[in-house]
Amino acid sequence: MSASVPRLVIAAPSSGSGKTTVATGLMAAFAAWGLAVSPHKVGPDYIDPGYHALATGRVGRNLDAYLCGAELVGPLFLHGAQGCDIAVVEGVMGLYDGAAGEGELASTAHVAKLLRAPVVLVVDASSQSRSVAALVHGFASWDPEVRVGGVILNKVASDRHEELLREALEQAGVPVLGVLRRAAQVSTPSRHLGLVPVAERQGAAVEAVTAMAAQVADGCDLEALEALARTAGAVPGGSAPWT
Repeated sequence: MSASVPRLVIAAPSSGSGKTTVATGLMAAFAAWGLAVSPHKVGPDYIDPGYHALATGRVGRNLDAYLCGAELVGPLFLHGAQGCDIAVVEGVMGLYDGAAGEGELASTAHVAKLLRAPVVLVVDASSQSRSVAALVHGFASWDPEVRVGGVILNKVASDRHEELLREALEQAGVPVLGVLRRAAQVSTPSRHLGLVPVAERQGAAVEAVTAMAAQVADGCDLEALEALARTAGAVPGGSAPWT
């Protein structure tokens, strides 16, 4: 199989920024285009992949550099993405948050580098305007090996708010690939361990994924996101040894 499947990593400055909404919605939107979408999640999370499976019709797979070792992240990704047109990887926590006391190990940034995948940064833009440029610039420049290819602004209040954010981000040099308004209908109930599992929500989970897909399709530049995914090079390590 090809070791250069188009791919994106969906990351954020912190938890609660909207990664799951964007990643799941993007998976579903791409699938609605007729693409075979390979869904992945950074870390050992077992709940988000359930939503990813609903969005794509494929098994959601984990990519955990801590549990499986960094050397297997590429082969495991390629095994899961076999036969797919595009892959979407949802990050964990903040972009640079890794295993405690282990530096970048198992962070979203670490996995993005292992996959040589462009990163899309989801930013909760509520309660800020020009400051968003400083935030995005900081995340995009912190590690030169992490390629932040674009930003999706979440929880934008109005057209005027969007205008201010876009003006500010022109100075950061990172393109805006999507703008999502505040929308309670796409929220997913959570508890202390994260989202409520799909099996416990049944029909409500399907409705939530449908709403996420509609919001992302309406607010994001899907063509630009697909084009960014296609800039990813070959995954280091080549094909999975068991394929």
